[in-house]
Amino acid sequence: MASHTQEVTLIGVCDGQLDSKRYQSSYLINKAGGPPDWLPGISPQSPRCGRCGAPLAHVVQVYCPLEASPYHRNLHLFACPGAECSGRADSWRVLRSQCLEAEASRTPSRPDPAQEAPLAATDWCDTADDWGMEDEEDWGGGVKKEIQKEAAAPEAQAACETDVSSQLQDLSLGERQENVPVLRSFFISVVEESDLLGEEDDLRHAQRLLREYERREGVTVGELDGGEGRGGGEEKYEKTKARHGDAIFSRFMKKISLCPQQILRYCRGGKPLFISEPPSNMAQVVSACGCCGGSRTFELQLMPALVSLLQQGGGGVEVELEFGTVLVYTCTNSCWTTGSKSAVEEFCFVQTDPDQQLFK
Repeated sequence: MASHTQEVTLIGVCDGQLDSKRYQSSYLINKAGGPPDWLPGISPQSPRCGRCGAPLAHVVQVYCPLEASPYHRNLHLFACPGAECSGRADSWRVLRSQCLEAEASRTPSRPDPAQEAPLAATDWCDTADDWGMEDEEDWGGGVKKEIQKEAAAPEAQAACETDVSSQLQDLSLGERQENVPVLRSFFISVVEESDLLGEEDDLRHAQRLLREYERREGVTVGELDGGEGRGGGEEKYEKTKARHGDAIFSRFMKKISLCPQQILRYCRGGKPLFISEPPSNMAQVVSACGCCGGSRTFELQLMPALVSLLQQGGGGVEVELEFGTVLVYTCTNSCWTTGSKSAVEEFCFVQTDPDQQLFK
């Protein structure tokens, strides 16, 4: 278990289908697919592909308020399902939206208790799927010690609105009647990566005891199977390393071997897990916040296991959306102007998968 002063990485995994006939989704839920659930007061937006101009599909919604912040906070990731646009950074968009908790409480938006999504597998937060509020009772200690800052002076906000307007000029507001692709929706459950490390230690201890028993009794019982990605993780890693000869890709594979089914990694202010060699000028590639002009910090990334889960809602047809990893960088200050109705566009960096078949 990591200490309170260390960065804690949270792992997101698929946790069952979110059936709209049984559960009413809300902005407080972490989910993949489905339509986005916008915060109260935020104008619905339909981002378009920067390459082909087609409406983007909603891929992931993350509820991630910051510690000691008075704001609800969401991140929405969108991508173009067109085969020609797959793996291109300009076919992805990430939008951040916020609203004061006090304002949200005056605008009922949560589902009725009878309709609310069950928290059996995601009851690690008192009232919601929550990536950012890390009290000791919820996440085992202060994962982050960030305090969100208020937006700057009015003239800065004017510049922000102008910049956001230019960046989001291809966003169509309220065009629900358009044929916007909707992906099958499912809940995202969360565990701490350090907990997985503890399970791995337990497995190795059990295997050591098993080998001692075999030597003592002169029998062969066989290796304990730690489940998918456990016992064979190291072997796959070694084969992958030999085949690719790529230290970065090998490190990526070894890191996710503890939980190959992970679809999302969250560690605001932490270090991303690259799947291939990043640009040498990565710090310059990540642009400054278009709203306040401040720096951006890494917050989360989508993982290859998500690819096979992305299917068109209803028809069950797999969409042409492939990637190695999608890294999201957000404003370090998480700048926001109280009362704003427009989401802020953040930065995403897309890396293609060197060997997509490993995750099929």
